Amino acid sequence: MKANVLVKDIMTKEVITLQLNDSLELAERLFDKFKIRHIPVVKNGELKGMVSKTDLLRISFLDSLSDAESTIDEAIYQLFSVEQIMIKNVLTLSPNITIKEVTEFFISKEYHAFPVVENNKLVGIITTTDLLKHFLTCFG
Repeated sequence: MKANVLVKDIMTKEVITLQLNDSLELAERLFDKFKIRHIPVVKNGELKGMVSKTDLLRISFLDSLSDAESTIDEAIYQLFSVEQIMIKNVLTLSPNITIKEVTEFFISKEYHAFPVVENNKLVGIITTTDLLKHFLTCFG
Protein backbone atom coordinates (compact mmCIF):
# COMPACT_ATOMS: atom_id res chain seq x y z
CA MET A 1 0.00 0.00 0.00
CA LYS A 2 1.34 3.40 -0.98
CA ALA A 3 1.59 5.84 1.92
CA ASN A 4 1.71 8.87 -0.36
CA VAL A 5 -1.77 8.49 -1.88
CA LEU A 6 -3.59 11.80 -1.45
CA VAL A 7 -7.17 12.51 -0.43
CA LYS A 8 -7.84 14.03 -3.88
CA ASP A 9 -7.02 10.64 -5.42
CA ILE A 10 -9.76 8.75 -3.55
CA MET A 11 -12.34 11.37 -2.46
CA THR A 12 -15.79 11.65 -3.98
CA LYS A 13 -15.55 14.58 -6.39
CA GLU A 14 -19.17 14.80 -7.53
CA VAL A 15 -20.63 15.82 -4.21
CA ILE A 16 -24.35 15.91 -3.50
CA THR A 17 -24.97 19.22 -1.70
CA LEU A 18 -27.76 21.16 -0.04
CA GLN A 19 -28.40 24.89 0.11
CA LEU A 20 -29.15 26.72 3.35
CA ASN A 21 -32.82 27.16 2.48
CA ASP A 22 -33.43 23.59 1.27
CA SER A 23 -36.05 21.52 3.03
CA LEU A 24 -35.40 18.59 5.31
CA GLU A 25 -37.67 16.56 3.02
CA LEU A 26 -35.18 17.16 0.21
CA ALA A 27 -32.31 16.11 2.48
CA GLU A 28 -34.11 12.87 3.34
CA ARG A 29 -34.81 12.16 -0.34
CA LEU A 30 -31.14 12.72 -1.23
CA PHE A 31 -29.93 10.44 1.57
CA ASP A 32 -32.24 7.69 0.33
CA LYS A 33 -31.72 8.17 -3.41
CA PHE A 34 -27.92 8.28 -3.34
CA LYS A 35 -27.40 5.93 -0.36
CA ILE A 36 -25.27 8.50 1.46
CA ARG A 37 -25.05 9.58 5.10
CA HIS A 38 -23.50 13.09 4.90
CA ILE A 39 -24.38 16.11 2.77
CA PRO A 40 -22.37 19.34 2.77
CA VAL A 41 -24.39 22.57 2.85
CA VAL A 42 -23.06 25.25 0.52
CA LYS A 43 -23.72 28.81 -0.52
CA ASN A 44 -22.12 29.94 -3.80
CA GLY A 45 -19.77 26.94 -3.64
CA GLU A 46 -18.54 27.78 -0.14
CA LEU A 47 -19.08 25.28 2.64
CA LYS A 48 -21.46 26.52 5.32
CA GLY A 49 -22.11 23.30 7.21
CA MET A 50 -22.91 19.61 7.03
CA VAL A 51 -26.06 17.57 7.56
CA SER A 52 -25.89 13.88 8.39
CA LYS A 53 -28.60 11.28 8.28
CA THR A 54 -28.08 11.02 12.05
CA ASP A 55 -29.01 14.72 12.37
CA LEU A 56 -32.37 13.94 10.77
CA LEU A 57 -32.85 10.91 12.99
CA ARG A 58 -32.41 13.12 16.04
CA ILE A 59 -35.45 15.19 15.15
CA SER A 60 -37.64 12.67 13.37
CA PHE A 61 -38.84 9.14 13.06
CA LEU A 62 -37.05 8.31 9.78
CA ASP A 63 -37.22 4.60 10.44
CA SER A 64 -40.99 4.72 10.94
CA LEU A 65 -43.15 2.29 9.06
CA SER A 66 -46.69 3.56 9.44
CA ASP A 67 -48.37 6.36 7.51
CA ALA A 68 -49.22 8.17 10.76
CA GLU A 69 -45.56 8.32 11.78
CA SER A 70 -44.65 9.52 8.29
CA THR A 71 -47.13 12.38 8.72
CA ILE A 72 -45.45 13.25 12.02
CA ASP A 73 -42.07 13.38 10.24
CA GLU A 74 -43.49 15.76 7.64
CA ALA A 75 -44.83 18.07 10.35
CA ILE A 76 -41.52 18.03 12.21
CA TYR A 77 -39.62 18.72 8.97
CA GLN A 78 -41.76 21.84 8.49
CA LEU A 79 -40.57 23.17 11.87
CA PHE A 80 -36.85 23.08 11.00
CA SER A 81 -34.62 24.06 8.10
CA VAL A 82 -31.36 22.60 6.84
CA GLU A 83 -29.62 25.68 8.23
CA GLN A 84 -31.08 25.06 11.70
CA ILE A 85 -30.00 21.44 12.03
CA MET A 86 -26.70 21.47 10.13
CA ILE A 87 -23.40 21.26 11.93
CA LYS A 88 -21.60 24.58 11.55
CA ASN A 89 -17.84 25.14 11.79
CA VAL A 90 -17.14 21.81 10.14
CA LEU A 91 -13.58 20.53 10.17
CA THR A 92 -12.40 20.44 6.57
CA LEU A 93 -9.45 18.80 4.91
CA SER A 94 -7.13 19.76 2.09
CA PRO A 95 -7.17 17.59 -1.03
CA ASN A 96 -3.40 17.31 -0.69
CA ILE A 97 -3.13 15.47 2.62
CA THR A 98 -2.25 11.79 2.60
CA ILE A 99 -4.67 8.98 3.30
CA LYS A 100 -2.54 8.13 6.34
CA GLU A 101 -3.27 11.60 7.73
CA VAL A 102 -6.99 11.39 6.92
CA THR A 103 -7.16 7.96 8.57
CA GLU A 104 -5.65 9.50 11.71
CA PHE A 105 -8.33 12.25 11.57
CA PHE A 106 -11.09 9.65 11.27
CA ILE A 107 -9.74 7.84 14.31
CA SER A 108 -9.00 10.86 16.50
CA LYS A 109 -12.11 12.91 15.67
CA GLU A 110 -14.52 9.95 15.51
CA TYR A 111 -16.07 11.42 12.33
CA HIS A 112 -17.21 9.48 9.29
CA ALA A 113 -16.89 12.23 6.67
CA PHE A 114 -14.89 15.37 6.01
CA PRO A 115 -15.60 17.98 3.37
CA VAL A 116 -12.56 18.63 1.19
CA VAL A 117 -11.99 22.33 0.59
CA GLU A 118 -9.50 24.21 -1.57
CA ASN A 119 -9.40 28.01 -1.86
CA ASN A 120 -12.57 28.22 0.27
CA LYS A 121 -14.52 26.09 -2.25
CA LEU A 122 -15.91 22.60 -1.71
CA VAL A 123 -14.03 20.25 -4.07
CA GLY A 124 -15.01 16.88 -2.64
CA ILE A 125 -15.90 14.78 0.36
CA ILE A 126 -13.89 11.97 1.92
CA THR A 127 -15.78 9.34 3.87
CA THR A 128 -14.87 6.18 5.69
CA THR A 129 -16.51 4.35 2.78
CA ASP A 130 -14.12 6.04 0.30
CA LEU A 131 -11.19 5.00 2.47
CA LEU A 132 -12.40 1.40 2.79
CA LYS A 133 -12.98 1.16 -0.99
CA HIS A 134 -9.40 2.32 -1.51
CA PHE A 135 -8.06 -0.21 0.98
CA LEU A 136 -9.95 -2.98 -0.82
CA THR A 137 -8.22 -2.09 -4.10
CA CYS A 138 -4.88 -2.55 -2.36
CA PHE A 139 -5.74 -6.16 -1.59
CA GLY A 140 -6.67 -7.05 -5.14
